[in-house]
Amino acid sequence: MSRAVIDALRERGGAARLGDLLGPVTRREIAESVGSADICRLAHGVYCLPELEPQLRRAVELSGTLSHVSAAVRHGWSVKAEPRQAWVTIPPNRHLRVPPPRDVRLVWRPVPPEDVVDGVTEPLRTTLDCARDLPFDEALAVADSALRSGMVTARELRWAADRLRGPRSAAARRVATHGTGESAGPMESVLRAICLDVPGLAVTPQLIISDDGFWARVDLGDEDLRIVIEAEGFEHHGTRQGFDKDTERYTELVSRGWLVLRFTWTQIMFHPEWVRERIVETVRLRRAAA
Repeated sequence: MSRAVIDALRERGGAARLGDLLGPVTRREIAESVGSADICRLAHGVYCLPELEPQLRRAVELSGTLSHVSAAVRHGWSVKAEPRQAWVTIPPNRHLRVPPPRDVRLVWRPVPPEDVVDGVTEPLRTTLDCARDLPFDEALAVADSALRSGMVTARELRWAADRLRGPRSAAARRVATHGTGESAGPMESVLRAICLDVPGLAVTPQLIISDDGFWARVDLGDEDLRIVIEAEGFEHHGTRQGFDKDTERYTELVSRGWLVLRFTWTQIMFHPEWVRERIVETVRLRRAAA
């Protein structure tokens, strides 16, 4: 069993495309993990943890459509957290004879045939459903993944969100406005969602900093305040050489006047209020010194 492959998938919400996995892990490690049934291959270049595979069967059993986060995983998108329940959408007039199983989360909403492909909501519909029904940070992670995959474009997402009406349509438009394919992964998306709630802070994802021969790409950066905010994943550093390179980069940024904040996966995912408080304090510090 390759612990690195499983950790990489868990960090991406339980599913990911090959391109998002390479780097932290190798093609050989992925192939070996598939061969040993530690992970599943959903489609060409799309992998997930085994516990997510049965969710499509639940949708079929209920004569519904796999939707929301479950559909996002099926598309191979990385999400904030692997769904513990199968999200299934059924028509509003459908009456179930028995309560749905505990491992199913039902949504009653029309799903026209053009929004369904092989029992799963198509990419744009999936993104809109998540933008409408999920908390902002989770929805932003899905939207970023959809845009990063190229299966949804920013233009069509914003166009479709602008035409939504009804409950939480404004929430969906906010997600569409801030979604970007530049985000490196769900951890960074969740961190950016936290930053978007900090007054006076305007971060750019994957900001390039170039200064007198020095060059760096940072996760999030506010050029006016010269604040860098980094999301540190499980596979960060990895080797002594990687650790040395990262320390050199950090020192270069600080010595050139950038204030660098670094947050771990656990802090971002499970302690967002603490993360936000630290960022708010840093913004206040910067503005007081201006």
